[in-house]
Amino acid sequence: MRNKEFILPTANSSAPRTDEEKKQIIDKATTAYEAYLDALGFDWRNDPNSSETPRRVAKAFVNDLAAGCYNLPPKVTSFPSDGYDGIVSQCNIPVKSMCSHHHLAFTGKAHVAYIPSLDGRVIGLSKLNRIVEYYARRPQIQEGLTVQIHSAIDEICEQNQGVAVVLEAQHTCACLRGVKHDGCVMKTSKLSGDFMDDRATRQEFYEFIRK
Repeated sequence: MRNKEFILPTANSSAPRTDEEKKQIIDKATTAYEAYLDALGFDWRNDPNSSETPRRVAKAFVNDLAAGCYNLPPKVTSFPSDGYDGIVSQCNIPVKSMCSHHHLAFTGKAHVAYIPSLDGRVIGLSKLNRIVEYYARRPQIQEGLTVQIHSAIDEICEQNQGVAVVLEAQHTCACLRGVKHDGCVMKTSKLSGDFMDDRATRQEFYEFIRK
């Protein structure tokens, strides 16, 4: 079997935008954020530290915080497994995302794993990080992000025997507002195949996370 290139599906109805389209979005968002600050009663125009804040915020959303909504999905290459059918795991992948409820950040790490079949396919190692990064950069809930990452790996690794995804993250919406508790970590998981059905396989994956 030859190497195969796979383009990740977009998420949350996002559509890749050209540089010119991104510029237009930033311009519109800047104007809208100016009105938002006015509505809140902030005297941002007369504050030298805030006078450029509307454009800074607009650029941050388009270029960083929600970049996954505007950029082309990364291409992911898969390779023949060469008879390997053990666990492939990548742990402690940084997660930087934004809760869709309050548009406040949640950050943490992802642990992902899959089991290729003897005649199946494996993913280029860094591409697991790219999958997490692409889907993380958009407003969403952590539960949905967990499912998106799992679905992408499951689709790319044809004939896999199982996929596992665990996310651990701290949510600033729980630290800065509402209950206002620091240090709480939300954990979500999505398991399938042998990770769900076989206790020993599941335990081996959890041991990888703990090390």
